[in-house]
Amino acid sequence: MFVKNKRHLAILLDPDKAEPSNFLLEKALPDYFFIGGSFVSMHRQSQICISIKKQCSVPLVLFPADPSHLTENADALLFLSLVSGRNPEYLIGKHVIAAPMLRKSKLKILPTAYMLIDGGEATSASYISNSNPIPYQKSDIALATALAAQMLGMKYIYLDCGSGAPKHVNPEMIKLLKDHLEIPIIVGGGIRTPETLFNLYEAGADVCVVGNILEKNPSLYMDFIAASK
Repeated sequence: MFVKNKRHLAILLDPDKAEPSNFLLEKALPDYFFIGGSFVSMHRQSQICISIKKQCSVPLVLFPADPSHLTENADALLFLSLVSGRNPEYLIGKHVIAAPMLRKSKLKILPTAYMLIDGGEATSASYISNSNPIPYQKSDIALATALAAQMLGMKYIYLDCGSGAPKHVNPEMIKLLKDHLEIPIIVGGGIRTPETLFNLYEAGADVCVVGNILEKNPSLYMDFIAASK
């Protein structure tokens, strides 16, 4: 679904906070909407997906933390294995629970190695998953982890500092992985300005995920669209 060496922009919609109408009324749309988050309490995934599908054809990709976050009203699912941590529940445990349901679904399954990167403070993702992020400057550890995931057959690498993180993923880390991986790199967390977005693409990100800043300041939306071109 995601193509290496092509810039994709994904807008992350948190089901507890999402207002997709803020974006659907604009002149341009992102390449994808990611639906989900580390902590979801309102379970509005289906409602949000149905609403978006009535208004546009942008692919909807689930970004779940738990099998209860699944919905048939999306197009694809990031099947995330938290390879940066050592919590078996997020490496394989929840996947075993979800697999029988997913086998019967029409969702496109996207096997994705999920790597939490230290963005300057603890995030919901690290708390919920009970795992430590890879240190910001330890690009060698990130590369070894990503290479192992690629050798295990993962199709995508997702580097994430977590929603609302003070810092985004280290561009040097992205560049190192780009030079050694054959699969697309997704980058999210801490992306607050269009300039940052552009720089992360320049470093080698194939997909950039923007969410938290647009919840606070939707007026930046078209600037992010422009920076992704």
